Amino acid sequence: MSRLETIGLRAGYADVTILDEIDLVIPDGQVTILIGPNGCGKSTLLKNMARILKPSRGNVLLDGKDIHTLNTRAVAAQLGLLPQGPIAPEGLTVRELVAQGRYPHQSLLRQWSRADEDAVNTAMRTAGITDFADRAVDTLSGGQRQRCWVAMVLAQDTGLILLDEPTTFLDLKVQVDLMELFTGLAHDRGHTLVIVLHELSLAAAYADHLVMMKAGRIVASGRPDDIFTARRLKDVFGLDANILRDPASGRLVCVPFSARRRVEAAQ
Repeated sequence: MSRLETIGLRAGYADVTILDEIDLVIPDGQVTILIGPNGCGKSTLLKNMARILKPSRGNVLLDGKDIHTLNTRAVAAQLGLLPQGPIAPEGLTVRELVAQGRYPHQSLLRQWSRADEDAVNTAMRTAGITDFADRAVDTLSGGQRQRCWVAMVLAQDTGLILLDEPTTFLDLKVQVDLMELFTGLAHDRGHTLVIVLHELSLAAAYADHLVMMKAGRIVASGRPDDIFTARRLKDVFGLDANILRDPASGRLVCVPFSARRRVEAAQ
């Protein structure tokens, strides 16, 4: 049984339905990436899986139980979420931010311990930010700040990690470094990741399991080799593109082109 899945999920905001009949099983120990046009429901789906939003119909199951029947602390001990564009309070140090990931493990009977300190140090080391531990988060570059937030989620010490557009507005090298970090968490440490991405080539290159969405529904789901095709990109995004395979890495690459110019060149 997969740890996380949705069954007949219908959800949205107020009277507006965004998702309709979403059935999705998240493969354990892999990187699942959600792609689709703006407004198609990717982030809404992620928020429902993270228990931020409650569906109007259907269920999100965490370890076989409806996630909305579980209390917040119990969910946070099993599932970590990095939302879009998080902002740290001014003056907060990196170590203080990462330490907030240990909140689900604290209680009146269990205060800060050596295990918490070890988890924070391990998370910072994994995210490559140990050298910044005593610096204020707001003094770091965009890529460094994002690694701090990733470290906070890692300190939470959950097997499931959900990330909403974690590479947006970052330089390409920083994006690639983060995706390498994420895939390492899955392939080397057994974490299960669900990531919303806009960068199509990154999604195709790093997904073990790719989910393509349009207008609140799942159009295709599976290995990138099977579903990341020029025809689907045209149908889902209205994008004219060639799908190539990098000879060095074997990864798929999306190369957009102008359909009009192709016709002009043929003439």
